Amino acid sequence: MIVLRSLVFVALFYLWSAAASLLCLPCLLGPRVWSMRVMALWSAGFTVMLRVICGVRVEVRGREHMPRGGALIASKHQCMFDPLGTLAIFPDPCFVTKKELFAIPVFGWYARKAGMIPVDREGHSTALRALVAAAKLRLKAGRQLVIYPEGHRMAPGERGKYQPGVAALYRDLALPCTPVATNSGVHWPAHGFLRRPGLIVVEFLEPIPAGLPRAQFMRELETRIESASDALLAL
Repeated sequence: MIVLRSLVFVALFYLWSAAASLLCLPCLLGPRVWSMRVMALWSAGFTVMLRVICGVRVEVRGREHMPRGGALIASKHQCMFDPLGTLAIFPDPCFVTKKELFAIPVFGWYARKAGMIPVDREGHSTALRALVAAAKLRLKAGRQLVIYPEGHRMAPGERGKYQPGVAALYRDLALPCTPVATNSGVHWPAHGFLRRPGLIVVEFLEPIPAGLPRAQFMRELETRIESASDALLAL
């Protein structure tokens, strides 16, 4: 039954994605907020399908810690639900993502219009400077800058090396950093089509205050995200 429901969801997910993106193409000619609303609507739509078809519910915890204006957010990344599903959760998110995604037809158009930040993973110091400069512009517009410190998806219970991008943003933006934990990969694996019933939790944790030394910040960030994410695996 899980296989059948998962296949139905995947088919409807792509149909919904194609319909929403193509029917709303004229929004690309308008202001950025139009594209953001299209993406939020698309996200909310497939989240409903996920619940109805696959029995996967989504719960947001720690709303009292969720920033509303310009902010730095560092999140655990286990599957594609993390950026796609949270488009309907954050007030005005700006995701830091690999530049290759901008080359995808239609999706890349919306990502570019929405002001997401592409990162060249091979660019090293040059890429970091470009990231910080772009981030400062997004923050002036009151957006939530969302970065995945490990740089790629990790299976539930596993952790990758936390990359220097988040430390550079924390230092140069001089802002608190809000960690986010999740168990999304349990129900939406990084690879394959199965969607396992249960509860996906997106949990906002207490912000880390600005101004900590780099090493202390990185230890605190990793400890908070990983311990909270591991605690959610039992759900």
